[in-house]
Amino acid sequence: MSTILARLSGAFADVIGAFSSVSVRRDLAPIDSPARVCHFAGTRSAFVTQKKLFGYLKERIGTRYPKMFAEPDFVESINIATREIYAASLADLTCFCVANALAGEANANDDRDRLAWRAYCEGLQANSSDAPEHLREKWLETFDRRLGRTVWQMTGDGPGHFIESARALIHWAPIAPELKRYDREIVENSIRYAWIEIRRDYLKRLDREAVEATWLSGDSKTEAAFPRPGQ
Repeated sequence: MSTILARLSGAFADVIGAFSSVSVRRDLAPIDSPARVCHFAGTRSAFVTQKKLFGYLKERIGTRYPKMFAEPDFVESINIATREIYAASLADLTCFCVANALAGEANANDDRDRLAWRAYCEGLQANSSDAPEHLREKWLETFDRRLGRTVWQMTGDGPGHFIESARALIHWAPIAPELKRYDREIVENSIRYAWIEIRRDYLKRLDREAVEATWLSGDSKTEAAFPRPGQ
């Protein structure tokens, strides 16, 4: 995520989404380890964030879209929105991925918490490494609280874990509030629909037994990038 703005260039700003799409489609390998679970959560969250944020901006701004990237204030607003929407998207997808990957009875909720924390930290480190420390601390504290109320037994391809990303998209997108009033339902639904394909892809490629075997054999000892609050 830290390279998104650097790669934007005039009328070709929407190329970011195209590059992400190609990358996602080429990755067809089985998700058979905790590391692959973490990688999927981080990369697909970045993909959905880019696609939906820039798609909304382009649709709302219209023909002025390329010119807006010459305005520093607008670019900074996009930078802020991208980080915040990614943090929310990563939280949603991480909980979904971990709930399904460690759904077996051999795993306790503490196991799921640890893998989710690792996945969330790795996603932030890979895609928001340039974020100010106070923002990173805020996201980590928010996710820590979320883990305390996550229902890990909610598995399958349903949308139950996706509770933050839609709200974050409409809240943080740099569009005038008076316009967002008319856009809310369409914009929030657009990201909800995007998650359907991501969930299906994950479950199709997930080798739950392999993930659990690797986790139970000692991969759980891998330290997360950042410590949990209070630990």
